Amino acid sequence: MRLWAVYLGGHLAADRIGEDHELVFVVADEVEAAKKAAKKKWRGVGRAHVDAIRSVDEVDGYVVSVSQRS
Repeated sequence: MRLWAVYLGGHLAADRIGEDHELVFVVADEVEAAKKAAKKKWRGVGRAHVDAIRSVDEVDGYVVSVSQRS
Protein backbone atom coordinates (compact mmCIF):
# COMPACT_ATOMS: atom_id res chain seq x y z
CA MET A 1 0.00 0.00 0.00
CA ARG A 2 1.12 3.54 -0.78
CA LEU A 3 -0.04 7.04 0.05
CA TRP A 4 -1.29 9.00 -2.97
CA ALA A 5 -1.95 12.73 -3.39
CA VAL A 6 -4.73 13.20 -5.93
CA TYR A 7 -5.73 16.57 -7.39
CA LEU A 8 -9.38 16.38 -8.40
CA GLY A 9 -11.24 18.71 -10.72
CA GLY A 10 -14.93 19.10 -11.40
CA HIS A 11 -17.73 21.45 -12.34
CA LEU A 12 -18.71 24.43 -10.25
CA ALA A 13 -22.22 25.28 -9.15
CA ALA A 14 -24.46 26.61 -11.94
CA ASP A 15 -23.86 30.30 -11.17
CA ARG A 16 -20.05 30.10 -11.36
CA ILE A 17 -17.54 29.94 -14.22
CA GLY A 18 -14.60 27.58 -14.41
CA GLU A 19 -13.76 24.44 -12.51
CA ASP A 20 -13.53 23.49 -8.85
CA HIS A 21 -10.47 21.66 -7.47
CA GLU A 22 -9.66 19.66 -4.37
CA LEU A 23 -6.56 17.82 -3.15
CA VAL A 24 -7.27 14.51 -1.40
CA PHE A 25 -5.06 11.78 0.03
CA VAL A 26 -5.81 8.07 -0.31
CA VAL A 27 -4.08 4.76 0.39
CA ALA A 28 -4.05 2.19 -2.42
CA ASP A 29 -1.88 -0.45 -4.09
CA GLU A 30 -1.86 1.01 -7.57
CA VAL A 31 -2.69 4.19 -9.45
CA GLU A 32 -6.08 3.07 -10.82
CA ALA A 33 -7.29 2.05 -7.35
CA ALA A 34 -6.07 5.39 -5.99
CA LYS A 35 -8.01 7.31 -8.64
CA LYS A 36 -11.20 5.40 -7.86
CA ALA A 37 -10.83 5.94 -4.09
CA ALA A 38 -10.08 9.64 -4.57
CA LYS A 39 -13.17 10.26 -6.70
CA LYS A 40 -15.30 8.89 -3.86
CA LYS A 41 -13.99 11.74 -1.67
CA TRP A 42 -15.12 14.46 -4.09
CA ARG A 43 -17.34 17.02 -2.34
CA GLY A 44 -17.98 19.25 -5.33
CA VAL A 45 -20.85 19.42 -7.80
CA GLY A 46 -21.32 16.51 -10.20
CA ARG A 47 -18.60 14.02 -11.00
CA ALA A 48 -14.89 14.57 -10.45
CA HIS A 49 -11.98 13.84 -12.75
CA VAL A 50 -8.31 13.41 -11.85
CA ASP A 51 -6.10 16.32 -12.93
CA ALA A 52 -2.94 14.97 -11.28
CA ILE A 53 -1.83 12.06 -9.12
CA ARG A 54 1.42 11.25 -7.39
CA SER A 55 2.55 8.68 -4.87
CA VAL A 56 3.98 10.23 -1.71
CA ASP A 57 7.10 8.36 -0.63
CA GLU A 58 9.12 11.20 0.85
CA VAL A 59 8.43 14.68 2.25
CA ASP A 60 11.20 17.14 3.19
CA GLY A 61 13.72 14.32 3.57
CA TYR A 62 11.39 12.16 5.68
CA VAL A 63 10.30 8.74 4.41
CA VAL A 64 6.54 8.24 4.34
CA SER A 65 5.29 4.77 5.18
CA VAL A 66 1.79 3.38 5.46
CA SER A 67 0.68 0.92 8.09
CA GLN A 68 -2.74 -0.28 9.15
CA ARG A 69 -4.01 0.92 12.51
CA SER A 70 -4.43 -2.01 14.89
